[in-house]
Amino acid sequence: MSRLIFIGPPGSGKGTQAAELSKREKIPHISTGEILRNSVANKTDLGLKAKYYMDQGSLVPDQLVFDLVEERLSQEDAQNGWILDGFPRNSSQAETFQQMLYAKNRDCDYAIFLEVPDAILIERLLLRGRADDTAETIRHRLDVYQEETQPLIDFYGARGKLRRIRGNQPVEKVTQDLQHALTTGH
Repeated sequence: MSRLIFIGPPGSGKGTQAAELSKREKIPHISTGEILRNSVANKTDLGLKAKYYMDQGSLVPDQLVFDLVEERLSQEDAQNGWILDGFPRNSSQAETFQQMLYAKNRDCDYAIFLEVPDAILIERLLLRGRADDTAETIRHRLDVYQEETQPLIDFYGARGKLRRIRGNQPVEKVTQDLQHALTTGH
């Protein structure tokens, strides 16, 4: 059973690694974007509330996101574990999420941090070829990411839950290092 949180900047490969691990472990790979889209598409009560904010172009409030995550984690396919991708995004969300898990006598096993030097991230993101991906905008997004994420890394590190994986290696080597970290706890 694995309950994992994947942390990493855009272009770090966390989606690739989470999808691979999800298949191997037979546990769901869950992103807040997926939760929002599915809840809206299925017209759940929470999905309809989220749609209201999304239709206005507003951010969905944290509490509603927590409710959606809690609802998703209560589904049958998530009972033997899960991989959260990109959530929580900051230490405040992590603290609230931790309280939510404790209230259900649960915890996350590890927060997996895929570390990749900025120069490689910029190169990877520029190769995607998106119109809004210029070196300048990518650098700005990475600065914002670092500002929000460092306290999150500190949060899980202080709890002994953080596992650092070098994400600037071949995909297979990252997968191997990830598997090693999960089996040995190092």
